Amino acid sequence: MTVTLVYARAANGTIGKDGTLPWHLPADLKRFKALTMGPDNKGLAMIMGRKTFASFPAPLPGRRHIVLTRDLDWSDAGAEVVHSPEDALALAGEGAIAVIGGAEIFALFEPLASRIELTQIHRDYPGDTFMAAPGLQWCEVQREDHDEDGERPAFSFITLERGA
Repeated sequence: MTVTLVYARAANGTIGKDGTLPWHLPADLKRFKALTMGPDNKGLAMIMGRKTFASFPAPLPGRRHIVLTRDLDWSDAGAEVVHSPEDALALAGEGAIAVIGGAEIFALFEPLASRIELTQIHRDYPGDTFMAAPGLQWCEVQREDHDEDGERPAFSFITLERGA
């Protein structure tokens, strides 16, 4: 099993506002889809919190939606509900797993992750959900920089791996 955290983060640490992303970057959405569909295009098991699941207009096609929630009565069409990180991992099974948010879910799975796929946005955004920058245990192994273009901020696609 390989656990990868997949997220976008503004320069000031914002990862969300009112249940949505406070920016619109089509290239990031395209990358998110490619990362969560996997290299064989079969779709990964995605682990997320209830609020992240609720932020989608409908379940994302071709991928499993494992939703970790403390609410024992919550359910939703398209969601495989679990109540502990251990249950989420057991349900996901072997293979690649994408942890896609929110901040509490990232914090739970960060110690188990071997990779981070980060879209770093080079602008501050107001928000209500924040994450610190990856710590020193993470080593950058790949970067693709994109310049500002009109209203679109500059951003970088960064792949980090856990250091030895």
